[in-house]
Amino acid sequence: MTIGIEAQRLLRPHKHGMDIVAVETIRALADHPQHEFVVFAKPDTARDGLPTAPNIRVIELPGGPYPVWEQYALPKAVRQHGIDLLHCTANTAPLRPNAPLVLTLHDIIFLEKTIVGGNWYQRLGNLYRRWNVPRVVKRADCIVTVSDYERQRIIDHLRVDPARVVTVHNAVSRQFRVIEDADVVAQVRVRYKLPNEFIFFLGNTDPKKNVVGVLKALLLLKQRGQLTLPFVMANVSQEYVNGVLAQIGGQSLASDIQLCGYIPNTVLPVVYNAATVFLCPSLRESFGLPILESMACGTPVLTASTSAMPEVAGDAALLANPASPDEMATQLNRLLTDSPLRNQLQAKGLERAALFSWQNTAKKMVGIYDRIG
Repeated sequence: MTIGIEAQRLLRPHKHGMDIVAVETIRALADHPQHEFVVFAKPDTARDGLPTAPNIRVIELPGGPYPVWEQYALPKAVRQHGIDLLHCTANTAPLRPNAPLVLTLHDIIFLEKTIVGGNWYQRLGNLYRRWNVPRVVKRADCIVTVSDYERQRIIDHLRVDPARVVTVHNAVSRQFRVIEDADVVAQVRVRYKLPNEFIFFLGNTDPKKNVVGVLKALLLLKQRGQLTLPFVMANVSQEYVNGVLAQIGGQSLASDIQLCGYIPNTVLPVVYNAATVFLCPSLRESFGLPILESMACGTPVLTASTSAMPEVAGDAALLANPASPDEMATQLNRLLTDSPLRNQLQAKGLERAALFSWQNTAKKMVGIYDRIG
């Protein structure tokens, strides 16, 4: 069978959650030579790390803005390349795909009203999803999502037949591991000017990442005299952080915060290894890749007690209500002051992360392709 994979952001330099899921799944699909995989991506500059295998072809497909690319250029390419089945990997899909359709619907956060805001790009993307997803789920032959929590949300909110919605968990990439080479860690410490010990947080301007709540929790710790380590944030600008600090009256925190910009996925494992603890208390996640990534690197995790995060973390992380800065502050202080607890979570985290592999993810996807195709 010739299977088309929509991965329009495969070649963009700064990859994030859904992009990484697509890349890793495609790489693992190389282990299934009974099928040919034709990957459709928008032209961009990142060529390193592309999946290479006899049964995988990457086609750079121009076509204008994403909605135009998806609704017109992609279906045309499906027909031209003789695609037997199309898998769209990032929530949306063509309304007329010209082949049986498998849709990965990572989440329906954009249909919920509990989290609002974001920059103009995020808002425009959500408008397109709100238009597309309710229509395309009616046409998809199978809807794949990444956690049991999200599966139930999709069934309830979109009133989809449960038999058409399948959970296929994400996984943790192999480069996320305990790094024994102290020189490698030391070089990254110098490159990013990382302290010897620090609290690590991967943020962005998406409101669900809970930057405001996290900084409120840190401010409480500082006011209690319990903020004993510097706080390192990735993926946010100084201007954005200054705005949040002004909003919460937390300018006194400025000297405790260190920004390190975008960290490539090839370097991120080293930063996890260098960190003392990792925070992932999002307001809402359909999965939460960084939880497993940090665990696989041997770094204790504090995550949220809501949505899919307890499902991913199991008993291997400390949990807190992400809507309660006080609870987050209390749990973070436990993690910082209780070394036996950190050691216990480190051991459990390594075991937990080992349960999730991209090979298992790809095997389940191939089972779906075989059933639908």
